[in-house]
Amino acid sequence: MPDWLTAVILGVVEGVTEFLPISSTGHLLLVEHWLPPGAQFLRDELFTVIVQPGAVAAVLLIFWKRLVNLARDWRKPESHDYIAKLLVAFGITVVGGYCLKKFGWRLNKESVTAVALATLIGGILFLAVEAWLKHRPTHDNVTWPIALAVAGGQLLAAIFPGLSRSGATILVALVLGLRRAPATEFSFMLGIPTLTAAAAKELMDAHESPPPYPIDWWLVAVGILVAAVTAFISVKWLLRFVQTHTFVGFGWYRVVLGGLVLLFGR
Repeated sequence: MPDWLTAVILGVVEGVTEFLPISSTGHLLLVEHWLPPGAQFLRDELFTVIVQPGAVAAVLLIFWKRLVNLARDWRKPESHDYIAKLLVAFGITVVGGYCLKKFGWRLNKESVTAVALATLIGGILFLAVEAWLKHRPTHDNVTWPIALAVAGGQLLAAIFPGLSRSGATILVALVLGLRRAPATEFSFMLGIPTLTAAAAKELMDAHESPPPYPIDWWLVAVGILVAAVTAFISVKWLLRFVQTHTFVGFGWYRVVLGGLVLLFGR
């Protein structure tokens, strides 16, 4: 398979799964295992991280008006409060992520079994939470406890590859009573600086300690472009979907995928 086609496939997987609550890390790892041998760069975590800005750009475009309104009205209590919660949650993620990396408190992303288990468990949690929420009231206000819990969800996703950053953050927000649509929006908004910072850190590390293989920037550009287009489509779809649907379908998808990988993927 030509390298450009591999980059397209990885870009599609990144774009579709980065913001859906199904784990981009898990899907990328599985696809990389099943793809035929190609350029080593395409199989490295560096590639999957530095194409994330494509997905982030799609979310920026979708939420552009919302972001402009927040910036314009930042003196208003509601906007100021929302921005403050995003910044604090991002700050906790940065500090916590640094500590996790420094002390090695993260499972191996190359372990198919660990990724499959996290995918499966995440699916069970979605099913359990949705069943629990059936007869409980929800609200639209991102409270401080929710913002802090969402930051914790991002750190949990960093520890357990396959859990899904968006999945973990949406789950904790739902448990604390936030309605699905605002929970999804806050998760996506927080993902903008989080994923951008992760990509920037990987690029800085690659500059300071170059990998033992050449970086093909043409393949990076292909991956970013494809990730942007597919992320735009998937995020727009999900934002409409959560207005009238639950996450039960995503829960069952994760359970089936995780179970199949545990049975046949090792």
